[in-house]
Amino acid sequence: MAGENIIEIRDLRTQFGRAVVHDQLELDVKRGEILSIVGGSGSGKTVLMRQMLGLETPARGSIKVFGEDLHDPQARHLNYLRKRSGMLFQHGALYSALSVFDNVAQPMRELGTLPEDLINDLVYLKLHMVDIAFEHARKMPADLSGGMIKRIALARALALDPELLFLDEPTAGLDPDRSDSFVELILSLHQQLRLTVIMVTHDLDSLFALSNRIAVLAEKHVVTIGTPREVVAYQHPFIRSFFLGGRGQRALEALPPQTHQEI
Repeated sequence: MAGENIIEIRDLRTQFGRAVVHDQLELDVKRGEILSIVGGSGSGKTVLMRQMLGLETPARGSIKVFGEDLHDPQARHLNYLRKRSGMLFQHGALYSALSVFDNVAQPMRELGTLPEDLINDLVYLKLHMVDIAFEHARKMPADLSGGMIKRIALARALALDPELLFLDEPTAGLDPDRSDSFVELILSLHQQLRLTVIMVTHDLDSLFALSNRIAVLAEKHVVTIGTPREVVAYQHPFIRSFFLGGRGQRALEALPPQTHQEI
């Protein structure tokens, strides 16, 4: 159901030794939205994303995904919940020793339940979804451009038909044209597959182009969350420095009065 919370984070505390990264952090992610997380260096954006994937455990608090507490010691369905999520890492993180085909096939093979002929068909379907021509399937990652690596890594993230898609700096390292086309691809897949997307990015153009809502991490918690225009209007030193410089103003001015983000 649209509008329901697919992730609920309550009273989260993240601590490494004496360093407290998050304290009393609260966050909801709504089904079907694209939620972007921004914050300064050391604010724990990627750590928070890893905790939502169940890859790291907070010192305190709860993270519920699809109604299940990921860090409850009695949780019985963690592997199942992880299979309902896909992750696009910042630099793609393709396996250098595997071909394009085998990189995309790897999550399917890990299931241990799919026949190889079905995996073959599904890999080519995923590559088609991200606009990668089939003749590239046998190439190795070293032979690929940065833009192709991003698209193939996205195909791998979508291999198991996830409901949740996590994006870590999805346009990092791309030139403006490739960045724009990758943003358009994400928007198209979000709509076609009815994905819930959680994104960490410093790229203001893609941030404004993609986000339904933006959550701002500062002072160890979420200081504000809302549509791009609502967040920019919030009075906070980090928001002024991050959003209201020259690049931020230009990206904000490029938004039409009513955008798809403000739902």
